[in-house]
Amino acid sequence: MRIGDPLGDRLGLNVPYEWWPGEELLAEIEEAGFGWVQLPAPPSSVLSDTRNCIRHARAVAAALRETSLRAVLHAPGDLSAGERVSDRALAGALSYAAECGAEQVVYHAQMVIEGRGAEDRLLAETRSLAVLCRTAERVGVRLALENLAPVYPGPETVSANPLAVRALVRRLDSEAVGLCLDVGHANVIAGLRRTSLHRMIAPVLDVATMFHVHDNLGARWRAVDQRPGIDPLRLDLHLAPGEGSIDWAQAGALLAPHDAPMLLEIHPPRARPAELAAGTRAELGVLDDEALDAVAGGPATIDPLL
Repeated sequence: MRIGDPLGDRLGLNVPYEWWPGEELLAEIEEAGFGWVQLPAPPSSVLSDTRNCIRHARAVAAALRETSLRAVLHAPGDLSAGERVSDRALAGALSYAAECGAEQVVYHAQMVIEGRGAEDRLLAETRSLAVLCRTAERVGVRLALENLAPVYPGPETVSANPLAVRALVRRLDSEAVGLCLDVGHANVIAGLRRTSLHRMIAPVLDVATMFHVHDNLGARWRAVDQRPGIDPLRLDLHLAPGEGSIDWAQAGALLAPHDAPMLLEIHPPRARPAELAAGTRAELGVLDDEALDAVAGGPATIDPLL
């Protein structure tokens, strides 16, 4: 922990999908000043196979033991509770998290577009999550339900509204469930609904158990929101803080008083962990001499944008 740092060890960094969280990568993340790491879950076929699930989780646990990093696990993004195959994989994800030492499992909640049949699907999801919460309570892991946003312009799922996810958390009424408040997703939805990011996230902070931190260009209504090297239509960009349109000083004022971990979820190509840590602290107004040196010193190693 950096002395005088109000964020303490709350900052974390994701290991992208298809990357193996080996000892070398985890050591680099820890040395950069991160206290947390987000691990990508293996595919549903592995999570649903008890033997392979345990084997995979134990390999990750061995790498984590070489560090002091705390961990969360991100379940596969296509799982939808209420369906037999997904329920089995989600139960496997909870077991995987318990085996490797991850404290929370991030789940894409309410991936349903409002319309015919939506209520039945949402009810089925709620019932399955209630069962999964009991499993989570038993193994000592928390389910973190994430608010979403469309990757490209198009229909929104129910979970595009963070208040809808908050309502689901409250309905489940379990200590083993909370909200993974994705600030980048909330910024996209704020732009699409022509409101402020503050109004999207302030009302749900009471149930947040972790944050996803990344930047984007909002709804991209204006010509200025087109940038060389970046897909001209993609909304969910997962850029490093400061590379998009979010006012991190204002967002940070909401997040800093909280005690939940803040996981950077930055897609490749991206800067090295030390630069991501220092850049994020700078955007949030949290810089010590070590972080300042990381921002200002040495040759740039930031890869081209998406």
